[in-house]
Amino acid sequence: MSALPLTGLGLEGRRVLVTGASRGIGFGIAQAFAAAGTVLHILAEDEGVFAAADRLGATAHRVDITEAAVVEAALAAIGPLDVLVNNAGLELLTPLDDAGAENLARFRRILDINVTGTFLVTRAALAGMGAGGRIINTASIWGRVGEPLFGAYVASKHAIIGLTKSWAKELGPRGITVNGVCPGWVRTEASLRSLAGMAARSGRPEDELLGEIVGAQALPGLMEPADIAGVYLFLASALAANVTGQSLGADRGEVPW
Repeated sequence: MSALPLTGLGLEGRRVLVTGASRGIGFGIAQAFAAAGTVLHILAEDEGVFAAADRLGATAHRVDITEAAVVEAALAAIGPLDVLVNNAGLELLTPLDDAGAENLARFRRILDINVTGTFLVTRAALAGMGAGGRIINTASIWGRVGEPLFGAYVASKHAIIGLTKSWAKELGPRGITVNGVCPGWVRTEASLRSLAGMAARSGRPEDELLGEIVGAQALPGLMEPADIAGVYLFLASALAANVTGQSLGADRGEVPW
């Protein structure tokens, strides 16, 4: 894990839920919050959430966030929250020229998880969140730009940035801030799967494509999940008390903001 100043941020004892935290970016975020002394809950759809929780010293909840009743029951069991990190998401290719039923099902599932699921979790969490609460949504640099072959994922991340702006206005009077984080390329199972799909479609080697991606960054190297966790800690802390409605890039300078 990156060397981050995890203490002294005033997060000790804060009640935090990170969704999609069984692996990848979500696990990296959860790991940082655990190290900062929070009371941590993690949520994911897969069985791996329980092993991840054991490693983190967190409470695990296995939930499909597209099912409203299940989400409401899980959030009721978790109880009041100070910080909600909406990180759960699905990233798959959905080429426009693929007329197959499976591609359409993927398209719908991505939007259902990434957009509707985020809405359902946030709505349920608000019942136990008061003034000073923090909602942090994982968007993507692809929420700022277009990317071929990933129409559903790109659309969903544009939607997350829009929801972040709308919810910031809606919840501001209640003293709750809402912000987003837009990660660039991070070494995760999902990103490497996407890279493999891009390479297969283009007929180019994966390492060649990855070299172009990393070469477009102002800072060199492919990020690891822990590398972006500090942005989430900042947004959850008192240091960001006056920051809301923003979506911060964490991409090593790949996309001009």
